[in-house]
Amino acid sequence: MADPAAVAEPVLVVGAGPVGMTAALALRARGLPVTVLESGAKDRVRPGSRALFVHRQSLRLLERARPGLGQRVAAYGTTWRTRRTLYRGRQVFAQTYPESPGKDALPAFASLRQVDTERFLYEACLEAGVDFRFDAEVTGVEATGTGVTVAAADGDGWTAGHVIAADGARSGVRKALGIPLEGTRSEGYHVVVDVADPAGGEMPVERVFHYEHPGTGGRTVLRVPFTGGFQIDLQCRADDPPGTYDTERAVRRWLPRLVGEDCAHQVLWVSRYHFLRKVAASFTDPTGRVLLAGEAAHLFPPFGARGMNSGIADAVAAADAISVACSDPSRAPVAIGEFASARRRAALFNSVAAGAALDHMRPRRWGRMTQRAAATLAPVVPRCGAWLEHAPYGPRNGPMADAARKY
Repeated sequence: MADPAAVAEPVLVVGAGPVGMTAALALRARGLPVTVLESGAKDRVRPGSRALFVHRQSLRLLERARPGLGQRVAAYGTTWRTRRTLYRGRQVFAQTYPESPGKDALPAFASLRQVDTERFLYEACLEAGVDFRFDAEVTGVEATGTGVTVAAADGDGWTAGHVIAADGARSGVRKALGIPLEGTRSEGYHVVVDVADPAGGEMPVERVFHYEHPGTGGRTVLRVPFTGGFQIDLQCRADDPPGTYDTERAVRRWLPRLVGEDCAHQVLWVSRYHFLRKVAASFTDPTGRVLLAGEAAHLFPPFGARGMNSGIADAVAAADAISVACSDPSRAPVAIGEFASARRRAALFNSVAAGAALDHMRPRRWGRMTQRAAATLAPVVPRCGAWLEHAPYGPRNGPMADAARKY
C-alpha cells in the first residue's frame, strides 16, 4: 500500500454522491473536520434523474445537517398531490391530497433529478468547509485498532481515525475490506427515460401507474414528474431482446404512444437496469473504524424510493456514531456497534419490502389473476383499487428512514 500523506484526517468520507455529501455535512455539524475522496473529476456530472424522491424525513435530516438545506431542496423540487392507477387503460384508483406540509413546513417529499440534489449538497458542503479531493480512486484500505490508511490509484494516501464508505454499488472500500453483498438479482429488466417538459406546455403534475399498458403490449409503466420534466419507467419482460426498448431510437418509437409525439423529441436520458436486492454482511469492518453507508451497504429496487433515502439516514447515523467515538473513545465500540446493527436492520427491512413489491410487479399466474380480479372489483370495492395503488411499493411501516438513536 502507498505511504499515507503526512497529515492525518479525523474522518474521511469516500464518495461524493448524495450519501457521502450528507455524511460530510453531518460531521461538520458536529464540529469534525472531514475530507471527501471522490474518484470522479471535479466537473463530473452524473447523467439522468437516478434517485428522484427526497422524503420528508430525509429533508429533515438535511435540515439538521445544514440549516436551510432541506428547505432549499424542497423549494426547488416538485411535490404532486394527485396519484392515479390504471389497469389496461382503465382507471382503478385516483386520489388528490390537500396541501399539508406539516409543522415544519416541509412537504411529504420533493421530486428532483439527482444531479440537482447533488448540486444543493455540494454548495452546502463548500459553505460548511468540507475539503474535497477529486480524481481520488480508492484502491486500498487498511484498518487497525488505532486508525485507517487509505490508498488511491495515483499513489496518494491518507490516514484517518474513521472512514465512511459511501462509494456506491461497486464500492472499492467494501471490496478492499472483503465485506460481501448478499442477495439476489431479478430476471427481466426495466428501462428508465427522462423527458423534458415539452416546449409551451407541461405534462400534468401527477404520478401515474399503469398495469399492463395497452400502448406497450401489456407492459407496466410508471410516470413520475420532477422539476423540469418527468421520468418514465417501463417494465420489460425477461425475453425482450436487448435493443427492443432500451435504446434512444427504440424509445422514440414507443414513447409517443404513452405521452404524445411532442415529448418523444424531449428525451434527456435513457438507461436500463435490473432489480438488485443485496445487503452487506456487515456495516463495519472488524475494527469498527470503517462504516458503510448507502449503496456501499445495500442495493434495492427503486420502488418506494428506499435507496437514497435510507442512505441519507445511514450517513447521519454514521456521523452520530463517529462523533461519539471521537469525543469519548471509551464509548466508541457501543456507538459504532449500534450504528451497524440499527442500519443493517433497516436495510434488511427494506430488502424484504422491496421483495414484496417485486413479487407484485412480476407476478406469477395467481398473482396476475388476483390483480385482474381487483381491477374488475375496483369500481364497486374501493379497497381493491387502493390495493392496486399501494402494493407496487411494498410495506411502508418500518425503519427505512430512521436516523440513528442519539447517543
